[in-house]
This record gives sequence, structure tokens and C-alpha cells, in this order.
Amino acid sequence: MTRETFICEVRACQGSLRRFLASLCAGDASRADDIAQEALVRAYINSDGFSGNFKAWLYRIAYNCFIDSTRRAPAPAIDTDSPAAARIPSASESEDAAFRREEIQRALALIPEKERTAIVLHYFEDMPAKDIAAVMRAPIGTVLYWLSSGRRHLKQHIRL
Repeated sequence: MTRETFICEVRACQGSLRRFLASLCAGDASRADDIAQEALVRAYINSDGFSGNFKAWLYRIAYNCFIDSTRRAPAPAIDTDSPAAARIPSASESEDAAFRREEIQRALALIPEKERTAIVLHYFEDMPAKDIAAVMRAPIGTVLYWLSSGRRHLKQHIRL
């Protein structure tokens, strides 16, 4: 993969990669940006022989970086009452939509990491289960289970 091709591919999925990592990091944009930077460096270093689904490959690297960062230093306790902790800003959303997004981010922070990852990739990034399985290195049946149990757990934490 050429440098120019790499840059074009990264530009195409940079925003969604940041959203994905911010959701995994319970809205901690600073931590998400650090992980994204590390993932992009790793991807660039290993891009020479790459061919295939770039987005799934990059998300796999980012997910591994997230797991590594969690192992190095466990995430701080999540303050579910603080809107700033769960907020991923969006310039065009209404106040009601912003409130709903905060509520979803708080609920996501409370469910198991594997379920949260599957839910975010499927519903926020429109990734099919087959690609989620590649990102998470899990059988597709396991991914479908994580999606199902993740939805069930989210329902317990979200007020309808």
C-alpha cells in the first residue's frame, strides 16, 4: 500500500474510528485520541503488505491498542452522573438528541467490554457481524451472542 493510498483510507474512516474508540473509552476523548494515534502509527508501519478490508483491519489494530491500554493502566472509575464523561460532541444535534446520546454513552459504559465493542461497531459504525468477527477475532456466532446480550443489558440501563 502506498503512502497516498494509506492517507486516503485513513481520511475516509478517521471520524468513525475516533467515535468507536471514544465509545469504548466511555466518552474519554483524550484517551480515545491517544489510542487512535497509536493505532494509526502501528497500521502505517505494517501497511506495506496489506490488502483487503482496510476499515476492518484498522479497527482490529485500534481494538488491540484499546485492549493493550486497558491492560497497562485500568480505566479510571466512570462517573455516570457527569455528562462530560459520557459526551461525544456533535455540532448539529438537538438538545433532546444530545441528552439521548449521553444516556446511551452512560449505558454503554456499564455493559461488558466485548458487548460494548460489538454494539458500537454494529449500530454506530454499521459494520456487519462478519467484519466485527474479524475485528474482535471471534466466531460470528459469538459476535451475534454479544450483540444480543448487549442489547438486553442496554435495555436494563436505558430509560424508555
